[in-house]
Amino acid sequence: MGGTEHLTVQREGATLVLTLNRPEARNALSLPMLVGLYDGWLEADADDSVRSIVFTGAGGSFCSGMDLKALAGDGMTGEEYRDRLKADPDLHWKAMLRHHRPRKPVIAAVEGYCVAGGTEMLQGTDIRVAGESATFGLFEVKRGLFPIGGSTVRLQRQIPRTHALEMLLTGRPYSAREAAAVGLVGHVVPDGTALGKALEIAEQINACGPLAVEAVKASVYATAEMTESDGLAAELTRGWPVFDTADAKEGARAFAEKRPPVYKRA
Repeated sequence: MGGTEHLTVQREGATLVLTLNRPEARNALSLPMLVGLYDGWLEADADDSVRSIVFTGAGGSFCSGMDLKALAGDGMTGEEYRDRLKADPDLHWKAMLRHHRPRKPVIAAVEGYCVAGGTEMLQGTDIRVAGESATFGLFEVKRGLFPIGGSTVRLQRQIPRTHALEMLLTGRPYSAREAAAVGLVGHVVPDGTALGKALEIAEQINACGPLAVEAVKASVYATAEMTESDGLAAELTRGWPVFDTADAKEGARAFAEKRPPVYKRA
């Protein structure tokens, strides 16, 4: 498994756990973190034994946004990763899930601060769990900046536009309960238990047919902006082949035999 000094990679069964690990800076994004994060997304998709990804932060925070000084390499850690960024100038956007979507489900486990770039990355995840004291928000306009991580496009597609515009234009913080009320997160749990809840959801996903899970996720995103008729046609094109897989036959046999299925991605 990969990882860097600011990004840890661990396995929990069939789940790959990617942890932003710069707690002294509330997990502000750095070049080592971004390189490790992108490599983690790629590792998860390349390994068929990985069926889900949990994305979290160490030290009681998720992510407080971009550390522009670190990204510029201004006397801070990460110089050894500069060649990676030069070779792929889009790497930071891929790491932040702006220009990359993993084919495996991504579950965010949020504690503490999840603001600016943290909230922008959150929008690239599939399922979201937050501790009660978590804080969300897009603070860029308060600093005279633009939330260029995708929020002016994605946020209005994920929550009602009136709430998206309020979040974008006021730059104010949102509590976990407010974030859940507008639909930005799906679960609010006691502080310190977000990771456990995310892993619980991951285990439920891991028990399902992996080919079916990946096809369902792909269909949801591919059809999101289609008309209903086009979307239904695309769903059939993607969904019918799943019924011809060995995994589908195994699922049916296991149901008939009242036992857990053993899927082999075939």
